[in-house]
Amino acid sequence: MKFRVERDVLAEAVTWTARSLPTRPPVPVLAGVRLEAGSEGTLTLSSFDYEISARSETAAEVEDAGEVLVSGRLLADICKALPAKPVDVQLDGSKVVLTCGASRFTLLTMPVDDYPALPGMPDVTGTVDADVLAEAVGQVTIAASRDETLPLLTGVRVEIEGEKITLLATDRYRLAMRELTWSPSSPSVSTAALVRARTLSDVAKSMTSAGSVDVALAGDGATGPSALVGFKAGGRRTTSLLVEGDYPPVRRLFPDSTTSYAVVSTQQLIEAARRVSLVAERNTPVRLSFSEGQVVLEAGQGDDAQASEALEASFTGEAITTAFNPFYLLDGLAALTTPFVRMSFTHPSKPAVMTGQDELDGEDSTAFRYLLMPIRFAA
Repeated sequence: MKFRVERDVLAEAVTWTARSLPTRPPVPVLAGVRLEAGSEGTLTLSSFDYEISARSETAAEVEDAGEVLVSGRLLADICKALPAKPVDVQLDGSKVVLTCGASRFTLLTMPVDDYPALPGMPDVTGTVDADVLAEAVGQVTIAASRDETLPLLTGVRVEIEGEKITLLATDRYRLAMRELTWSPSSPSVSTAALVRARTLSDVAKSMTSAGSVDVALAGDGATGPSALVGFKAGGRRTTSLLVEGDYPPVRRLFPDSTTSYAVVSTQQLIEAARRVSLVAERNTPVRLSFSEGQVVLEAGQGDDAQASEALEASFTGEAITTAFNPFYLLDGLAALTTPFVRMSFTHPSKPAVMTGQDELDGEDSTAFRYLLMPIRFAA
């Protein structure tokens, strides 16, 4: 095997592929990235950890076709450190030699025959705009749990009904839901799947430059070795096993109606919440008191440091005082893309719903909804 490729192209492809490498590989070959130089002038890089696979294709000047398996993390570190010159890669016996300008590296190869076959990409279910997908994933994954002892809640439920996709995520303390449209391969498609939040986040960050992303589901929402989700864009392809289990019926947590609501400048509320939360000790909330024309934010109590700030707000309904985890509150506000936020309430001790609003006196958009559980506080 022998080929030449531009340094930036190789570094980007290796870095992206190596992101799927397992932290503690169960067998040594799973720590490797496979490089396949094709006679048609393509270089394909692959990684696999039994749950997630990654495959990237790029152009290269191939003199001799072939494939090798080398340490993925070491190759990524080397590629990022190479000078900005073309890279020559050549197999020399049981070693791979990388030459870039005056730099020369020799890497031991792994037995490529022991490398498992990557799962095939399922049939494409539909196509979605990359920027829309990235925004939606960013809004929803903030609410997914990071607790690996609750694997169900580390996933994002993806519901597909024709031209509409709904993403849902919760960690029991908040719930995020985003609806978006896409182009399905069949107008009658109807399915649901539980996808790892980490997988969706990686896709959103690394495939947004392609314009559109092909989404593929296998297993019709079931779980097991054949239940896969796949994403493909810009020469990159990744597949992931679906999370097993039945997701809780979280949609019903959104109230059918609310008794009061406030509309506040999103940016002003973010800035005020950040300032006031500086005195909020660990696990203590920020209190919000809504009344006609204003909202007052407070944190701290007793002999400890205290802070308060009043903001102008449009308020409808009976005055209400509630309290939230400041980090969860700020996550929800940061996920909004509108100048104003509408906070809707049914009772101080029941969840509040945050939605975006373009104008102070306009209607709110329910395409993205963020439900936040309140915290009890001492009066």
